[in-house]
Amino acid sequence: MPRTGTWAVLALTIALEVTATLSLDAAQRHPWLYVIVVVGYVGSFVLLSQVLRMGMPLGVAYGIWGATGVALTAVLAWALFGDPLTPTMLAGIGLVAAGVLLVELGSQQAARRAAASAMPLSDRADGAADTVGEAGA
Repeated sequence: MPRTGTWAVLALTIALEVTATLSLDAAQRHPWLYVIVVVGYVGSFVLLSQVLRMGMPLGVAYGIWGATGVALTAVLAWALFGDPLTPTMLAGIGLVAAGVLLVELGSQQAARRAAASAMPLSDRADGAADTVGEAGA
């Protein structure tokens, strides 16, 4: 399971990506804002690779990054720029959030299974003994 610091870096990654995306429209009118767009996207990808190095599985990191970025961009574009945000769009955001939650729960389940299979049989909770090498004893 990723550490708290990993989640903080992922949150910063998402913030950079959303900032860059929200700056795209304004950059068409004010070209100097493309600096924010480029720095935001490059920084986001650099930090996303850091999140992966910190141990978060790719499917989880990318799923959360992408889905949260889409949801935040839609909500903030509505709040800041008056972009439409219909009930159908809100339902879609909810479904995306539910999907990301299921991916994270599945990742945690897979990590627990991997840890259990790597554990010697004598240490398992089911009480099974490690009999490897004991047959000839």
